[in-house]
Amino acid sequence: MSFFKKMLASVGIGSAKVDTQLHTERLAAGEEVRGVAVLTGGELEQQIDSLYLFVKTQYIKEENDRKVTKEAIIDKILISSAFTLGANERREIPFRFVLSEQTPITLRRTPVWIETGLDIKMAVDPTDRDLIEVLPHSHMGTVLDALEDLGFRLREITNDYSPRLGQGLPFVQEFEFVPNAGPFRGLLDELEALFFLKGDDLELFLQIDRRARGLGGFFSEAMGADESFIRFTIPGDQLRRGSGYIADQLQELIRRYT
Repeated sequence: MSFFKKMLASVGIGSAKVDTQLHTERLAAGEEVRGVAVLTGGELEQQIDSLYLFVKTQYIKEENDRKVTKEAIIDKILISSAFTLGANERREIPFRFVLSEQTPITLRRTPVWIETGLDIKMAVDPTDRDLIEVLPHSHMGTVLDALEDLGFRLREITNDYSPRLGQGLPFVQEFEFVPNAGPFRGLLDELEALFFLKGDDLELFLQIDRRARGLGGFFSEAMGADESFIRFTIPGDQLRRGSGYIADQLQELIRRYT
């Protein structure tokens, strides 16, 4: 093989390629991802140091008084160690892994993708990117249904920079609700929620923004004293009782801070 072809391969021309094929592109956090990485050799034999998958998303961070979009790695999975890929060789490497419980759901404009990469020394590493649809875990779905039963409408979902609350990630996924109907219409401005799966349980952070009422309420709102933060865990056995049961529990809890 000529020096010229080796140089081209080192910058990604005529070198190995990877194509990731997922068995399904709709998953919930905690479910198993299955697929196959299809490798196609280039014009010369190449040593592959590793084959890996990244699960990635984006989040918003404020920098110098403006919002910028950053990438975050949720998980990194090694699916093959070093091997040699022959010239024009086609090789299929199956993989399976569990989608992290911290993976944000992809409602609204939140992207999540699986990025596959070949680690090749002295060369541009080929990559492949596949968007996936991440559905709410069944426990999260029960709470979302319960909030809907209470008259809350989901207004916005964002991934926001918050390393303190991110539990190993630089961001949290924040759900913002407004009470369009039900017992809290006219009493709350909004309700913000964070969801954290803890095995069979679900931990919630709620921020309750009370609506200002009268002069005293106006001053409370102006001073930022109209917000309450609640942190609690709902056991899995309670969540399996259904959204109606959870709605009753949430209604009683929220009323204490309204």
